[in-house]
Amino acid sequence: MTEANFKLVEEVELLRLVTVGSVDDGKSTLIGRLLVDTKGAFEDQLLAVRKQKGLDSIATAADIDLAMLTDGLSAEREQGITIDVAYRYFATPKRKFIMADCPGHEQYTRNMVTGASTASAAIILIDARSGVMPQTKRHTHILGLLGIPHLIVAVNKMDLVDFDQAVFEQIRAEMNEYCAKQGVKDLICIPISALDGDMVAVRGNNLDWYEGKTLLETLESLPTLGDVDRLPFRLPVQLVNRPQTAELPDYRGFMGTIASGTIRVGDEIIAVPSGNTSTVKEIVTFDGNLQEAFAPQSVTLTLNDNIDISRGDMITRVGEKTGDSKDLTANVCWIGDEPLSARKKYIIKHTTNSVKAMVSSVDFKTDIHTLDHLDADELVMNEIGRITFKLQKPLHYDSYADNRATGSFILIDTFTNNTVGAGMIV
Repeated sequence: MTEANFKLVEEVELLRLVTVGSVDDGKSTLIGRLLVDTKGAFEDQLLAVRKQKGLDSIATAADIDLAMLTDGLSAEREQGITIDVAYRYFATPKRKFIMADCPGHEQYTRNMVTGASTASAAIILIDARSGVMPQTKRHTHILGLLGIPHLIVAVNKMDLVDFDQAVFEQIRAEMNEYCAKQGVKDLICIPISALDGDMVAVRGNNLDWYEGKTLLETLESLPTLGDVDRLPFRLPVQLVNRPQTAELPDYRGFMGTIASGTIRVGDEIIAVPSGNTSTVKEIVTFDGNLQEAFAPQSVTLTLNDNIDISRGDMITRVGEKTGDSKDLTANVCWIGDEPLSARKKYIIKHTTNSVKAMVSSVDFKTDIHTLDHLDADELVMNEIGRITFKLQKPLHYDSYADNRATGSFILIDTFTNNTVGAGMIV
């Protein structure tokens, strides 16, 4: 990690989280508990909950329905479930957090995929009474496909099973076995009671047999940045800046957010798909020019040669080649109302580029219970499978295992313009 990255960590120290699990496992209650215990719940939120509950004074954590701090839609409060992704912000002296509370109901799996797509860590809530549910496995499988680096299994409602260690150990063993099949490397299991607060922000008095860190301590200790700066340099071009003013008659800058890697003034670059090469003249940012930039900074690059680069192209360093093919195989989470089937046509939106694609074959779909590969002719809503596409023109990409930013895409229905799938290139 470069010195600039260390400085970024010191100044920002931000961790993006997602909470997932089956219905009624306590996701919203857990986030409400974290907001209250870290002083992240504003007074007006507590006042609103007080009025809803008919209390005379500002509610304490023991008085209020913690889930009401996150379930903001009226339909959510009426039904007692989370429907849309709710983002909440809280902080401790050590770290800032952005947490996405994702729906647990199978009907809203598409919302869960959206909320988890940008996360660096995930909390998988499991009701200690119910154990590992089918939706728990579905969410965990999706998290594995998305390459979330840190998975935390929080076995919730331990107070309703008398804080029985045997119940926790059974769930931990089942989740360890399931995640091992997907190659998950960092899995942490913690027993908690979100309602009472045991092992969330404080240890409490009921889980003395568990010797690990509390949930909050675990979140504070997770690495915030991976090796994204050590990956090959990738800059998907968002906009070509040509002001053509009297002061800048010939200015040509290539704007975008660095997806991975680092770039320095003087580095030799190549533009794909054209293959034209040049060297970096300037790295321009809102705060001034830099000698070096890294992911995920937004920059404008100027080059020492006038080469043809357009929106949707990608700038890489010479020698750090991307994949280049009209045939694309990917794991797809299907979220469309109409099934995906062979010969159907879609638009693949990959970084800043869009390309027309046809489903060449449905290779298999995944049984979320066993992770076995099943023969299939189509994928229906919330199913996950391996799909091969035939593209209208070559796409320049990395595998998702190598680079989450340039190895992912969304599928768009050409007729409705709706997003119908999320893909991870193999």
